[in-house]
Amino acid sequence: MKKIAAVFLAIASLAHAQSNPLWHEQKVKNYLPHMTWPEVQDLLTRTDMVIFPVASIEQHGPQLPVGTDYLAAVEQAKLIAQKTDVLVAPILLPGLSPYHMEFPGTITLSSDTIQRVFFEAAQSLIHHGFRRFLILNGHTGDQYISRYLADRINQETEAIAIDLNDAAALIGSNTGGGGGTPRQAARFDRHAGVGETSSGLYLFPSLVELQNATPNQVKLPGYLEEMLPQVKANDPVASFVFLAEALKPLDTGKRTSTREMTATGVWSERDTHDSTEAQGRSASSRLVDRSVEFIDRWKRLRPADPLSARQKYAPPANPAAQ
Repeated sequence: MKKIAAVFLAIASLAHAQSNPLWHEQKVKNYLPHMTWPEVQDLLTRTDMVIFPVASIEQHGPQLPVGTDYLAAVEQAKLIAQKTDVLVAPILLPGLSPYHMEFPGTITLSSDTIQRVFFEAAQSLIHHGFRRFLILNGHTGDQYISRYLADRINQETEAIAIDLNDAAALIGSNTGGGGGTPRQAARFDRHAGVGETSSGLYLFPSLVELQNATPNQVKLPGYLEEMLPQVKANDPVASFVFLAEALKPLDTGKRTSTREMTATGVWSERDTHDSTEAQGRSASSRLVDRSVEFIDRWKRLRPADPLSARQKYAPPANPAAQ
């Protein structure tokens, strides 16, 4: 018996040694690329909801991968789907990133291409019985595309779509705090700064190269420099106008492409060495928990009717006759 066991062990070890040495991914519940079609069919009996992570492939400084926005959105969507049944369907890696094109590795697509790809993907999932789409935006530059996509789905199909970031913010506004009290001004920290690096340390730690992090300097055109103190103080109007004018392609002449404002690609005044996993966990958990609360509330307000999906994919009455 010992010899037989040893033989089986040797065979198993050999098979493992011959498998792809780079494969380390584990199957994740409700994550479409990992699912079989029967698993998707089974999920349709419990939910008609889909999360579309919308993101980008763009430079994120010397310490973060170009896939930061995509990875963050997908990982947060996976975490949401472990707490409430919803399909996570990543459709497209690149987004709208023309203002980062002076840094190698950035890929940018047109707004029209992005929304068309997601809209056609939504049509496919609607065909299968999914009826509610939650667009999780991991890249601020895609925010208007996301809202347009949601409106197309709402106006042109039988499905319903919402921007999950906006929905989570609604939940946050009901959880107290502030009451209109001005918030303390903080150091400017936007693209690839301490916030995003901390999120990376929590969501995809093996891809963060914190040893490459640096202190950062931001150079702004005069009119934006004058606006910056109000942006730091979280003035909503100043922030809205600031972001409308900043981070625009080099050929617009606005002098706000990333390369014109920062040598490292990090749009932050903070030293990214200050990033921590704890900060990233807190920020991601806040988004995940608020998203789950919104999704569960929506489910109670409008329960799914999986009957049509069951009927559509029901096996034939007499398989032998087929």
